This record gives sequence, C-alpha cells and structure tokens, in this order.
Amino acid sequence: MKILEIYKFLDELSPFELQESWDNSGLLIGDFSHDVETVVLSIDVDEALIDSLENNTLLITHHPIIFGGLKQLEFSKYPANLIQKMIRKNISNIAMHTNFDQTHLNEYVATEVLGYNIANKDGFVAYLDVNENFDEFSKKVSKAFGLPHARCVKCSDKVKRVALVTGSGCSLMRSIEADCFLTGDVKYHDAMEAKSINLSLIDIGHYESERFFAQILQTHLKNLGLEVIISSSENPFTYI
Repeated sequence: MKILEIYKFLDELSPFELQESWDNSGLLIGDFSHDVETVVLSIDVDEALIDSLENNTLLITHHPIIFGGLKQLEFSKYPANLIQKMIRKNISNIAMHTNFDQTHLNEYVATEVLGYNIANKDGFVAYLDVNENFDEFSKKVSKAFGLPHARCVKCSDKVKRVALVTGSGCSLMRSIEADCFLTGDVKYHDAMEAKSINLSLIDIGHYESERFFAQILQTHLKNLGLEVIISSSENPFTYI
C-alpha cells in the first residue's frame, strides 16, 4: 500500500488540519508514492527503535521528530542523528500529535484508562464529574497511569469536577473550569500558580498519559491489510 493511501486514511480518522499552529504533524520523512507493507506505531522515535526496524518501514509516531525549524543537519546531534539513520534504512515517518489528542487520546484516557464518562469536552480539555475524596482519587489516578506516587497540589479535600489534558497542558491552566486538573509536565511555578487560584493539580506524566497512542491507533489500522506492530519507545525518565 502506498504511503499516500495510509495518509488519507489517517487524515479521515483524525484530520491533520486540527493540529495546533505550532505543531508539525503529517508526513515528516518519506515519499507519498512509496509502497510499504509494515507499519510500526510508537509514541516517540529513539535510536533503539530505529535499529530494530526493517528497511522500508512506515513509522507512525505521536510526537514529531522534526518539531522546530531545522536550520542544519549535523549528524552528531539530535534529531539529525536519528533522521540520518532513518533515511539510510528508508524508514518513513508520519506524526499524529495535537490532532490525535483532540480526536482520540484525551477521550480514550478519560473513559478507558480512568473509567469516567466525559461530561463536557472543550478542544483539548475533557471534563469529568467525579465527586470523590481527593486523596483516594489521586491514588486511583496514579495507579491507573502506573506512577510510583501521586505528585499533587491539593487545594481541597473533595474533588468534584476534573479537567483532563494528556501530555503537557499547563499552558491551559487559566482557562480550566474545574476544581482539579490532571495533566503532565507540571513545573514548580505551575504548581505555585495553581495553588494561588485554588486549582488542585495531579501530575499524570507526559509519557505515562500518552503511551496509549499506539494501541488506540492499531485498532483502526488493523483492517487495512498491513502488518501493524506496536513498538513501545522507552520513557526517558527512570524512577528509583
């Protein structure tokens, strides 16, 4: 099957035009006219993954390997070192990032991982009605994402309405209309700001909250007659 056919299927599933202006989803490496038989799904591109792939593979990732503008390709530095290896093995790459967040990922995490119905959805933000004790809810959340502990900003003993944004969503904090916010990449000053506006926070991890990308997409691709493989890229963080 040609990459263009797969791209059109993905575009119907999760339109690339929905991506944010700063994003870089779409075909990043490859040629629409190339034929592929094997598709590998992964949240990220790393060296071990590239080394494990057969030549002429189509790699569909959540995060774009080319994100900001590239002014040079110095092959001793990231991401040029990975791009060089991919070109040598004729590995193509399509990224589905913020478009997939909006159409599939946040909804899946809310309903299938956390087990709550979505009360309302506003772009990237999924709102859940919880009405639970904060400590019990935070432990449930950390267990659902496989986290060793719950990293929280606790502003009340009760959780009523929860806002969920997978990945890194703290830039949306001021527009959140809930009493608890679940997202990843929570920094110190994000926590300080949340406390000042009485918004409880639970850090669900960037990798941990987005690692479901491949299994969601695999269910849609399996009927195309291609070999579709999930390859889990490694979390760059280690918990000791």
